[in-house]
Amino acid sequence: MRLSTAEETRAYGSRLASLLRPGDLLVLSGPLGAGKTTLVQGVAEGLKVRGPITSPTFVIARVHPSLCGGPALVHVDAYRLGGDLEVDDLDLDASLEESVTVVEWGEGLVEGLSDDRLEIHIDRESGDDARVVTLRGVGPRWADTPADAAGE
Repeated sequence: MRLSTAEETRAYGSRLASLLRPGDLLVLSGPLGAGKTTLVQGVAEGLKVRGPITSPTFVIARVHPSLCGGPALVHVDAYRLGGDLEVDDLDLDASLEESVTVVEWGEGLVEGLSDDRLEIHIDRESGDDARVVTLRGVGPRWADTPADAAGE
């Protein structure tokens, strides 16, 4: 999926939220500035959780409670984590069942949290604000999810 602007990235995240339910794990990857947090802002908007949604780089994780009785959003930035032990210290599995958990920079660190996950890779196209988003469903929960599931 090609997204031309930050606004399109947020809108895509909002559409993606309509597919999510408690217990879902999303693992975001991509280079610095690719739009991972922008996508999470859209997911948060779609889930109708309390904001603001900013990169949790220095606090590592933030919980955003639902404003409408839906699942909370657990937003994690694993960029500064040194490995599996530090991920374990976050106790993400304690809230995994009842929340939607989104982990930026989680590739190679959080896959063990769930047999089911949606892996989302975001990359920038050179020369403009366009992003290319690739979805990969892992496990039975996402087995029938097409790669453009949140497309228009």
